[in-house]
Amino acid sequence: MRRHTTSLFALAVLVSVGLTALAQGPRRRTGAQQQALNDVAAAYVKLVLAVGQHDPEYVDSYYGPPEWREQAAARKVPLGEILQQVVHAKGELAAINPSGLGEMEKLRLRFMGKHLDSVKTRIDLLAGLKMKFDEESAALFDAVAPDYPDGHFEAKLACVDTLIPGAGPRRERYTKFRERFLVPKEKVEAVFRAAMQEARLRTRRHIQLPEGENIRIEFVTGMPYTASSRCLGNSQSVVQINTDVAFHVDELLYLACHEGYPGHHVTNALLEDRLVRKQGWSEFSVYPLLSPLSLIAEGTAVYSLEMAFPLPQRTVFERDVLYPLAGLDPALAKSAAPVFEVTDYLSNPWSADACPMSARHYLDGLLSRSEMIGWLTARTLVPPDQAELVAQFITRFRSYMVAYTVGLDLVKRQIEKQAGADHEKRWQEFERLQTPPRLPSDLR
Repeated sequence: MRRHTTSLFALAVLVSVGLTALAQGPRRRTGAQQQALNDVAAAYVKLVLAVGQHDPEYVDSYYGPPEWREQAAARKVPLGEILQQVVHAKGELAAINPSGLGEMEKLRLRFMGKHLDSVKTRIDLLAGLKMKFDEESAALFDAVAPDYPDGHFEAKLACVDTLIPGAGPRRERYTKFRERFLVPKEKVEAVFRAAMQEARLRTRRHIQLPEGENIRIEFVTGMPYTASSRCLGNSQSVVQINTDVAFHVDELLYLACHEGYPGHHVTNALLEDRLVRKQGWSEFSVYPLLSPLSLIAEGTAVYSLEMAFPLPQRTVFERDVLYPLAGLDPALAKSAAPVFEVTDYLSNPWSADACPMSARHYLDGLLSRSEMIGWLTARTLVPPDQAELVAQFITRFRSYMVAYTVGLDLVKRQIEKQAGADHEKRWQEFERLQTPPRLPSDLR
C-alpha cells in the first residue's frame, strides 16, 4: 500500500519553485505584498475549480467570475498538471514577506497556505493515494477526531436511564419515547417552514444579512443525508429535506437552524457579501467541500440551534407553534424538550461523537460496513434508518465526518471562552467565526 508521501515529481517541482523564490528574495512593499496575495488567491480559486472537474462534489458553491468557471469546464486539466500549479502557488505564497502585512492579511496568508495543502491532498487522493483516516482528516480539514474509550459512550448513554426510566433495553425506551413526537409525513413541510421562518427572524435580530437573501425549500427523497443546503450565489440558497427520514419536532427545528438560519445559508451569504464583494478576497468565492473552511462552517451550523433557540425559548416556541402544526399535544413539549436537549446529541448522526470513530474503523479496514453500523448503534441512539444514511455518507465523503463533531467542539469552546453567558456577545463571537480567515488550528 502506498503511504502518504510526496511524489518524486511533486518534490522536484517544489524544490525548483523554492529555489526560484529564494533567488527573487522576499517582497517588501506592502502594496506589492497584497497584490501578490490577491494573485495567489485567484490562482487558488481556479485550482479548486479545476479539481472540481475531476470530482463533481468537490466545489460546494461558487460565486466568483463566471468566466473562471467556464474556463475550468472548457478543459479538464490533468491532475498532474493541477498538482504542478498547486506547488507553484505554494512557492508564490512562500515568497510573500508577512512582516509588512496587517493582522488579517497574515491570517489570509496562513488560510491560503493550509487550503492549498488541502487541495494537494485531494489531488493525491483522486490520483489513488491511500491514507489512514486521521492522516486524511488532518490534511483535508486541519483536524483529527478524538479516540474515545467505550466508557465515554456508556457514561453518555447512562443519562437515558434517568431521563427515560422504565423496564426494557435503553434503545427501545428511547425509541418508544421518540415515536410520540414524530411529525406525520404530511405535516413535515408546514412544521419545517414555520421553524425556518422563526429561525430567520431571530437571526436577523443579531446578524445583519444582505438585502434580498432568501432560501428555497425543497422536500426530496433518496439523499445520503437528512438535509442539505446549497448556495446559489447572490445570497440565495436551496435547502433540501429528505422525507425518507422520520423526524421529531426538535429535529426539524434543528435542521432549520443548521441548514438555514443562522447556519449554512447565513455563513455563505456573509462570505460572499463581506469577504468577496466588500473586501475583494477572491479566495472565498469558492467553497471546496473537503477543506478546513468546512470544519468551522459545520461547527457553527451544528451549534446554530443553541444560538437561535436556547432551551427555555425553544420549549415555548415548539409548544405554541410547532406542536399544533404537527398535530401533537402541546402539553407534551415541556417534558420533551429537556430530554431531547440531551438525547439529540446521542441520536443526531452528525453530532454524535461516535460517528467519526465509526468512520475511522471502517475506512481503516478494521470493521466491515455492517459491523460499522452495529458498532455505531451500540454506542449512540442514532435510529437504524439514519445509521444506514451515515454508512452511505461515510462511503461517499469519507473523513468529512470530523467536520461535525470536531467543528462543534471547537466552536462551542471558543464561544464559551470569549463570551461566557452573555447572549449578545455569544452572537457576536458566533458571527465572527462565520467570517474567516481563521483556521481550525487557530481555535485550539
